[in-house]
Amino acid sequence: MEPVPPSPIIWPNGGGLTNEWVHGLMSSFEWSSWNLPPSQLPSLLPVNVFDSLVLTASKILHKERNCVHINDLDSESNVVVVGDIHGQLHDLLFLLKDTGFPCQNRVYVFNGDYVDRGAWGLETFLVLLSWKVLMPDRVYLLRGNHESKYCTSMYGFEREVLTKYGDKGKHVYRKCLGCFEGLPLASIIAGRVYTAHGGLFRSPLLPKRTKGKKNRRVVLLEPEPSSLKLGTLDELMQARRSVLDPPWEGSNLIPGDVLWSDPSMTHGLSPNEQRGIGLLWGPDCTEDFLKKYELKLIIRSHEGPDAREKRTGLGGMDKGYTIDHTVESGKLITIFSAPDYPQFQATEERYKNKGAYIILQAPDFSDPQFHSFEAVKPRPKAHPYYDFENVIDSDDEMDKSAMDANDEQPNC
Repeated sequence: MEPVPPSPIIWPNGGGLTNEWVHGLMSSFEWSSWNLPPSQLPSLLPVNVFDSLVLTASKILHKERNCVHINDLDSESNVVVVGDIHGQLHDLLFLLKDTGFPCQNRVYVFNGDYVDRGAWGLETFLVLLSWKVLMPDRVYLLRGNHESKYCTSMYGFEREVLTKYGDKGKHVYRKCLGCFEGLPLASIIAGRVYTAHGGLFRSPLLPKRTKGKKNRRVVLLEPEPSSLKLGTLDELMQARRSVLDPPWEGSNLIPGDVLWSDPSMTHGLSPNEQRGIGLLWGPDCTEDFLKKYELKLIIRSHEGPDAREKRTGLGGMDKGYTIDHTVESGKLITIFSAPDYPQFQATEERYKNKGAYIILQAPDFSDPQFHSFEAVKPRPKAHPYYDFENVIDSDDEMDKSAMDANDEQPNC
């Protein structure tokens, strides 16, 4: 007996979403992943409904500050922090059901990297946007390094969207990029926990003006690594986040640092040579940041099992999380929520990592409860949207020539 397809999704009159609408969207996407070819997604989610959802969500996101403060919590509240998802829709749906859906007493902070590598990045992102629209002060979506034009053109999301929406694909992709620009960079939970996709960041370079009234120029002097200085929350608030690809040079380095940086066991700040953007920071920087802002935890994401096997001195990602720094003032934690990652890989031997999420509870929300989970199996058959066998690994140095080429293309 042929499965009965759900009805096409309709945007509600007045634009007010309900729990029923959001759950219907999730069910429809799960059904379509098993029963429809990707190019038939518009028959379920028409472009006009996509437009309404993304426009409504973008208006909310762009009004939020670079670092959102989550303080509307009480003794009954808990906060769920989720790491990278990478288009693994079925694992996201499991996580939401396993943990409990967002509600007045359950706040979610999603720490970026919703798209790329997995086959259902678009559906994953739209599910999260629908929850954001429904409960804007109970669901927080932070930006990851893959929410960029460079990464999505390299690791599958652009091609995924074009495959699913055909002649409307460029329009859908452009709207997603615009929404990515509005995603906040970080959060502070209950005044005790800092979360960001990559982590810490440098103090920006101050322009040095040449003397003389005529032909006055602004010069940015590249500092020596030894002179790098840890940035402040005030500087984070003032950074310009509305860039498709955070720059690796110039005066606006904070977004790139927040999205691309990694912890190290070596003290101090240094350029992240392996990635070609962002920083490496040591336990002393973690201690300084926690102590200065009276925080207990830094929770970041950004590194799956493939990245961690290349890092010395840091734990693997087999359980979906690691505690990277334990210092006098608190801890630095990496959380990764895509189990059995990546979905597509060139070698037969898989990492078979678990995914994980963190629950923070009252009274001070700084005692992390770790929950690991296995990948949903089986997952529907799908074809990759990028050349996973030959593309440069996103954990290695970025292809800056490719990023420059992206910058030269009109955003249309």
